[in-house]
Amino acid sequence: MAAAVDNAETARTLAETLQDWLVVGGPVVWILLGMSVVALTILLIKLWQFYVPAPEGSRAVRRSLALWHQGHTDDAIAQLNTRQTVPSILLLAMRGKRSGTDQALLREELERVATFRLNQLKMLLRPLEVIANLAPLLGLLGTVLGMIVAFQNMEAAGSRVDPSVLSGGIWQALLTTAVGLAVAIPTVAVHSWLERRVERVAAAINDAVTQVFTHQPKSQSNASGKVANAA
Repeated sequence: MAAAVDNAETARTLAETLQDWLVVGGPVVWILLGMSVVALTILLIKLWQFYVPAPEGSRAVRRSLALWHQGHTDDAIAQLNTRQTVPSILLLAMRGKRSGTDQALLREELERVATFRLNQLKMLLRPLEVIANLAPLLGLLGTVLGMIVAFQNMEAAGSRVDPSVLSGGIWQALLTTAVGLAVAIPTVAVHSWLERRVERVAAAINDAVTQVFTHQPKSQSNASGKVANAA
């Protein structure tokens, strides 16, 4: 019972402190708070995008390529789906290769589809980058404005200036910088991590499609050898 009371008191104190910071920080802190909410929303969307469909589809791709190399083209194609980025492009490459589509045209189509799917994965990364760049600048702007107000109060006080007035104005001004950095640092980390995930997907696409074009199925290789021997 006592622990529950202490937890409630701590939560109430924390809420009051945050409310005071929002009041002291002024519009800049409110803007930064809104930017943090936007960044968190984007993060949740991207987590769903990268983990629910799993764009790499690593297991399906490995099974499919192994079957493709063994000459089981139908089974290889059956392993793939269109929901995941890499498997969908690999599926297009295998179908085009099996049907004898002109390689130049097939490569152009694969490049078009891959670019489209990668752009879907990159969606909303630019707003994250903007937030990461603007948050510390907005925090610095709030600090500068707060320092201006603090020194104006000092000038108005004249010779009766109280050091506590100056120190209080300074910490209030520095609050916006702290909030700006608190928003920017995790946003930069998340943005870099998401960019790396997109790069990994692009590399996986390139590797899988290259294997389809450079590794001829065994059955086709054997058939070609028989034709050559017959000739």
